[in-house]
Amino acid sequence: MPTSISERLASELKLSPSRVARAVALFDEGHTIPFVARYRMEATEGLDEIALRAIAEGHERLRTLEDRRAAILASLQEQAVLTDELARAVQNATSRTTLEDLYAPYRPRRRTRATMARELGLEPLAEAILAQPPSGLPPHARAQSFLGPDVPDADTALAGARDIVAERIADDPDVRQALRAKAATWATLRVKRRGGKTAGEDPKEVFSAYYDMSQRIDRLRPHQTLAIDRGEAEKVLRVALDIPERDALTAIGLRFTPDRRSAWSGELSAAIADADTRLLRPAIARDLRRGLTEEAHTHAREVFARNLAALLRLQPLTGHVVLGVDPAYRTGCKLAVIDATGAVLATDVIYPHAPQHQADAARATIARLVRTHAATLIAIGNGTASRETETFIAALLPKLDTEIRYAVVNEAGASIYSASPLAGKELPDMDVTLRGAVSIARRIQDPLAELVKIDPQSIGVGLYQHDLDENELARTLDGVVEDVVNAVGADLNTASPALLQRIAGLGPKLADAIVTHRDAQGRFARRRDLLAVAGLGPKTFEQAAGFVRVLGAEPLDASAIHPESYEPARALLRRAGLDPRDPPPPAERAPALEGLVAQRPPDALAADLGVGRPTLDDILDQLIRPGRDPREDAPAPLLRGEAMSIAELPVGARIPGTVRNVVDFGAFVDIGVGQDGLVHRSNVGRGRHLHDLSVGDVIDVLVLSVEPDRGRIGLAWAQD
Repeated sequence: MPTSISERLASELKLSPSRVARAVALFDEGHTIPFVARYRMEATEGLDEIALRAIAEGHERLRTLEDRRAAILASLQEQAVLTDELARAVQNATSRTTLEDLYAPYRPRRRTRATMARELGLEPLAEAILAQPPSGLPPHARAQSFLGPDVPDADTALAGARDIVAERIADDPDVRQALRAKAATWATLRVKRRGGKTAGEDPKEVFSAYYDMSQRIDRLRPHQTLAIDRGEAEKVLRVALDIPERDALTAIGLRFTPDRRSAWSGELSAAIADADTRLLRPAIARDLRRGLTEEAHTHAREVFARNLAALLRLQPLTGHVVLGVDPAYRTGCKLAVIDATGAVLATDVIYPHAPQHQADAARATIARLVRTHAATLIAIGNGTASRETETFIAALLPKLDTEIRYAVVNEAGASIYSASPLAGKELPDMDVTLRGAVSIARRIQDPLAELVKIDPQSIGVGLYQHDLDENELARTLDGVVEDVVNAVGADLNTASPALLQRIAGLGPKLADAIVTHRDAQGRFARRRDLLAVAGLGPKTFEQAAGFVRVLGAEPLDASAIHPESYEPARALLRRAGLDPRDPPPPAERAPALEGLVAQRPPDALAADLGVGRPTLDDILDQLIRPGRDPREDAPAPLLRGEAMSIAELPVGARIPGTVRNVVDFGAFVDIGVGQDGLVHRSNVGRGRHLHDLSVGDVIDVLVLSVEPDRGRIGLAWAQD
């Protein structure tokens, strides 16, 4: 059995212990996950951010387990109950559940029936029940010696002794583990619609699928667990987890069996029945419910993380002058025009919908803004009044005498950004209500740069995210944002504090300090100028430098090559016959560098330069394609020129759509009718899986069903 934390973690993750140990050592030295993944590839043999994060989280979890093990051993020692056998069992426990099962009989607890019986001195009588003596005094006769003021008769004494035995049985680690293992497969979750005066309301029948449900728990899906938990919390559903009695009695029988030859067998049988119904099965049912919820929450965090990563990696639409539209009814649609750099050119408000119905004035305002600022794209938020606004703008586009199209943009969190201190700094003289339109416009220009300004939990691509532990979810999502931001990099001279604080090694204080320094001293001329920022030392510089770019300066400063590799990179350029101080454009470098590699085997070339092969490959890639944005591989946003209502949607139509969310049971797809349709997992298609889809993917779908009154659209992923 693996002994060290690194060995156990390596076994869990199916990695070599040496890779795990080296990664942990790097973390202990203060290196960040993005830095280790990108610039310590030789040490970890190429582990990526996902594997490294699993190592970091797993190591923290196992360290916590070791702390708990030490605390339990100390408590057992203090109670003078730590036998050699128990110590070995505690030392060999590989999970928190097993540890707690071993500790259960000795854990300090509130006063129970068994506790009170012990206080009455009935422990020896309980030992007699457990021993099942074949001869000697029968139970009632033996119980006479335990009578007193608080134990008036033999029945009372035996009842107290049975309470002690029942608790001993229910706390037995072997019994609990045997029953838990059996129940994890065969227990049944039964769900009913709650009735009576205390029942919660479900006017939209959100939980109707669970009004009368019975499901083996090993077949329960995470999204079902989350829905059932919420329905129970809202008092709409009544939930019970049933464990078969035979399974409990079988588990108990492994350790406690009445001897029919003994006069005490009836007492033990009664204690077993009491332990089963009052203590053991309810405790295991609670454990299993808690485990189901924890697994569902872990899965939900993974779903949210996967969708958030895809959303942050959406391809930016650069070079456009964008008219952002934040739709609304009574308060009007807020408009903001931004130039290709994101600077605000103009703002306005129009009232094309009820109750004002100022459609003509709204058309004139949009036409004026598009014409005056040469707008080439309109971004419409997908919130309230989005459908009506999209229809209004789609009808207007042909009359504008210009090549302009529109896209519907996920506006989740825009209102939160609008009222944030960051928005106040960025747009200090702008009304709060107009800032949302600016955010919507910027989101299509550069989704990552804009979305990092918003708490990831406020970006609606999760599954029951409001039911999840906020701290755990925040930690998961922060890791996703960190990975994506560092994979893309940040322009040191234009990045916002919100973007800079996600760079490896930095944080909110240093990000603000960098922007303050930039505002006071002017543009950064090179990466090393970061060391002049107050509070930013060599260690932080080491972690962050490779992920920031200084465009238009030293060519290497505009790439993802780390400053520690500048000398090998310059040597490589010289070997290829190129001037490292003024190398030709990337397209002209490629033949010379590729020719060099053809002449000298890469491993030998890496050795010549004093770097590892992974670092050499990374340097070559960056010299040939410096500062390449990985988001270029993502599909371009779907731009539209016309709109369709849900009532006009024909069944059987094949329509392009944008994936907005991917959850356990299907994918929600925006097909331009103001209501996302659902591609159920059963309609993904043969040879495909939901995991083949990501937020932002543009796919063709077939319309299977339309329910305008309920706002439901059934879709299938169209086959090529």
